[in-house]
Amino acid sequence: MKETLRYLAGIAGPSGYGSRSTAEQVTEDFSSLLSTPLTAIITGATSGIGAETARVLAKRGVRVVMPARDLRRAVEVKEAILKESPEAEIILFEIDLSSLASVQRFCQEFLALGLPLNILINNAGIYSKNLEFSEDKIEMTFATNYLGHFLLTEMLLEKMIETADQTGVQGRIINLSSVIHTWVKADDFCFARMLNPNNYNGTRAYAQSKLANILHAKEINRQLQARKARVSINAVHPGIVKTGIIRAHKGFITDSLFFIASKLLKSTSQGASTTCYAALSPQTEGVSGKYFSDCNETNTSPLANDESEAQRLCKQTRALVHRRLR
Repeated sequence: MKETLRYLAGIAGPSGYGSRSTAEQVTEDFSSLLSTPLTAIITGATSGIGAETARVLAKRGVRVVMPARDLRRAVEVKEAILKESPEAEIILFEIDLSSLASVQRFCQEFLALGLPLNILINNAGIYSKNLEFSEDKIEMTFATNYLGHFLLTEMLLEKMIETADQTGVQGRIINLSSVIHTWVKADDFCFARMLNPNNYNGTRAYAQSKLANILHAKEINRQLQARKARVSINAVHPGIVKTGIIRAHKGFITDSLFFIASKLLKSTSQGASTTCYAALSPQTEGVSGKYFSDCNETNTSPLANDESEAQRLCKQTRALVHRRLR
């Protein structure tokens, strides 16, 4: 109850920021602290939180790489960013996150450029009301929100570690999750059923993918710490934001409830604030394996904090990806 009241009132937490803080506000002083140019990859940057994250990072002098399924829309976002920040460097690539082959191709193309990689923001996400399958014959929500980002991180991690070693600047990976991960019960979190569900429910599939994003962050953090790598990985809940995913979710609540709830939603800039905070703030230097909401560290569900579950999911995912890409 206390957290709800703090959210509604926009009261700042220990970080000095809260639910009403914007992405520009939380990165306001970052430019003066930037000792070396940074490069960030942001998925899902053609709309909503991703586009705002790309705009703000570019404004702060970060080179932004935007892998996108809709290149026409990506060009529009790039032009809008350059209009505001003419000196910004925006690089576009094509990607379909639901396709393991497409993710692999993008990573190969990016690595061929020889650029450093400081920040990876696994932002893209979909909500599918109806059961759909990717070209790999995997349920579309799980394939896009989790599997694609797992492979992306897997293929780019060595580049991030190498960049951190060469520059002395900690690399940062941010997985977009959601408070909806708390809805998932252990009995429902079965890898095989998430790949090919018997009884599909769009909201459950979305929640499962967001739980997987947190478990992914927990396990990769464990592996990075074991290597003493100078790369962090955290998960963030952006809040309930006025984006396309919320419009897609509208089917499971009544129009009247949606109208009431919409008055409590965050703006896109408020929604992007926690991502930008985790990506750039000096306060998150050295912080890894955590879950943030409203720019403050907060608790996950017990299942999302289960180390054995995280290891099992990672092992199953890695085996699946290797089989499919052999």
